[in-house]
Amino acid sequence: MSVQVFIGLGSNLDNPGQQIRHALRELSELESSRLLKDSGLFKSPPLGPQDQPDYLNAVALLQTELEAESLLDHLQAIENRHGRVRSRRWGERTLDLDILLYGDKQIHTARLTVPHIGLAEREFVLYPLEKIQPDLVVPGKGQLKDLIKACPRTDIAFLGTIND
Repeated sequence: MSVQVFIGLGSNLDNPGQQIRHALRELSELESSRLLKDSGLFKSPPLGPQDQPDYLNAVALLQTELEAESLLDHLQAIENRHGRVRSRRWGERTLDLDILLYGDKQIHTARLTVPHIGLAEREFVLYPLEKIQPDLVVPGKGQLKDLIKACPRTDIAFLGTIND
């Protein structure tokens, strides 16, 4: 069965804009999947340690027949191809891919939590989601527009469309 999935993309190392553009291309080539839309690029300060560069972020909307954990495997493989190293929590990275929403499902396994933990408090996720689907309902959290009201835009800037 096909499901719509929102994927968060982030990068702050090794030409972040190019990392995100290439990752979107790889998402568009995933088996049993189709890339429907992306949010464009946003720039934001790091969530974790402040001794790292600002991030570029985006959200992609994917139609897929992959099960959630199989999709996670594919996303981690893309991260690894981009040289992702997990050196410290919330640290710098060449590429971070997260399953933000998987249809209307709430998933809690040892490997995966959906909706993504912290989604409701992260402007670098909420505002890109709004660019794609402003009337979105986040399972277990409510209307996206209400989440945005509770998370005012402060340090995030929309940079424009993502061109390949």
